[in-house]
Amino acid sequence: MEEFKQYILQFGNLNEQQFSFIQSKAEMINLKKDEYFSEAGWIPKRVSFIVDGIIRGCYYNNKGEEITRCFIDENNLSFDYINFEAATASSEYLQAATDCRLIVFSKDDWEEISHTIVNWDNIKNKMLQKCMYQKSRKGPVISQDATTRYLEFLKNFPSLANRIPLAYIASYLGVTQQSLSRIRKNI
Repeated sequence: MEEFKQYILQFGNLNEQQFSFIQSKAEMINLKKDEYFSEAGWIPKRVSFIVDGIIRGCYYNNKGEEITRCFIDENNLSFDYINFEAATASSEYLQAATDCRLIVFSKDDWEEISHTIVNWDNIKNKMLQKCMYQKSRKGPVISQDATTRYLEFLKNFPSLANRIPLAYIASYLGVTQQSLSRIRKNI
């Protein structure tokens, strides 16, 4: 829970009593690699903070191909905010790309924190802005050649390349796994 406390402190100050209240609403869960935190077709009902591991946002295109849209790593919020707030079904999956340890809040507990802690909404809004930015970060520019896209990936996500399966990276880059293997070999 210390990681989440430090994360919150980037966006505002809370006293120990407020942190204790937040902690009382949190649950620590583990997701095994490839397990889903939330799924397309379902209404998201939980907020997570990633203590350890990497979550990927993905969806299926109209050809049935799985497309990785984003990666979210440690010390970040991970949830489908728009559908969570609107109580509507998601069109994306949030899946553990590695084994993950998460601090999780139910929708009711997340809302109770807002109703109980006076300046929580201000802090929450700043956290959500960061979360939305990470999920909406532009993926690789498809007009670039595959090697350039991979080098850009390494620059933007230096700690992820050796932690997540090549299939996920290839999906994110819009190349086959075999092409990605060739690119990595030639670099």
